[in-house]
Amino acid sequence: MGNQTGFKKLRKILLKILGAILLAIVIFVGIVYITNVISSNAEAKRIEPYGQHVSVDGKNMNVFIQGDGPDTVVLLPGFGTASPALDFKLLIDELSPHYKVVVVEPFGYGLSDATKKERTSENIVNEIHEALQQLDIDRYILMGHSISGIYSLDYVNKYSDEVSTFVGLDSSVPSLSEKKIESSETSMVKWFRNLGFARLQLKLSADPYEGLPYDEHTKEQLKLLIQRNMYNTTLLNEAENMYSSFKGAEQRGVTFPPNLPVLLFVQAEHPATDQWIPEHEKLIKNSVHAEMELLDANHYLYRSHPKEIAEKFMSFMKGIAQQP
Repeated sequence: MGNQTGFKKLRKILLKILGAILLAIVIFVGIVYITNVISSNAEAKRIEPYGQHVSVDGKNMNVFIQGDGPDTVVLLPGFGTASPALDFKLLIDELSPHYKVVVVEPFGYGLSDATKKERTSENIVNEIHEALQQLDIDRYILMGHSISGIYSLDYVNKYSDEVSTFVGLDSSVPSLSEKKIESSETSMVKWFRNLGFARLQLKLSADPYEGLPYDEHTKEQLKLLIQRNMYNTTLLNEAENMYSSFKGAEQRGVTFPPNLPVLLFVQAEHPATDQWIPEHEKLIKNSVHAEMELLDANHYLYRSHPKEIAEKFMSFMKGIAQQP
């Protein structure tokens, strides 16, 4: 009898503890959610517009242009870049005295609209091309970072009469695929974002622009746009399609047209694979005019080495122009 009474008391205590823990969790989630809603509304008013909108597929795609040189450089971002125009600022400032620099912000990026259209390589390539068509830009140098290297392979083959040169900024290669991401995984991320935990994650994460020569105003705007665009539905759909984009390019054996000049800037020490440099070399082995420049930098080498990239790029372009 005494044992039963003691057991009942223990059970009540455990249930109370469990209830208190659950209540604390609910309160914590509620605080995170409400804080995120209030902060997001306040931050939206502080985001300053830049660039211009062009109509693509019935939606607004943002494009930023700086410089008025005789030749045009079109910059394409790596996956998830919150604000391509601001993120590329240091490189843009180096290039724009000599070139017309055009930064295309695909749907889900920067100040562009979201879209429900599947983020396949084909759709992304067509949308970028349509944006350039709207601006009457029909001859240009294509410069892409990371995943844009995969999209660019499709792009330069489809629009070979428009692209004069390709420049890779530690651009991805088909043979080194990203991990396959299932929709069940992105569904969990949506909940994570909608409840406000993405904001908490950012507060606990290192600042990717710390120590880099971006001005304070640009850094502030970048932080606002990271908060706004992180894990949005368009980007999550692109993440789901990314594995197919890599594998599709690999299976088709897609590579650069032999006569297209190619300049690849590649990080010298990849943290995850020793095949990064060899696979980039394979990608340009049949190119008539191609060079690879190794940089002691991380994946975002254009942030830390904009001057070196601009100088090597201009030297490369000068060499092409002098060829008979």
